[in-house]
Amino acid sequence: MGVLEYVLGGILIAMALFLTVVVLMQSGKDKRLSGSIAGGADTYFGKSKGRSRDKILARLTTVVAILFAILTVVTYVLIARH
Repeated sequence: MGVLEYVLGGILIAMALFLTVVVLMQSGKDKRLSGSIAGGADTYFGKSKGRSRDKILARLTTVVAILFAILTVVTYVLIARH
């Protein structure tokens, strides 16, 4: 195995760990629904802050997941060539 395979493998492991952490940091979708039924007393800024954080995490998850899939295919093709 060459250096490139080790580097790509390390990047894949780092991306997998990063994806796991980012997904676990996101709040569940049902949290908003139960808060509205129970009459949660959040301020406007509290609600806005939470939505923007969740929005950033959701976009980050999507981008990293796509890059992870592409890098996995590239790694497979490079290893299959040898």
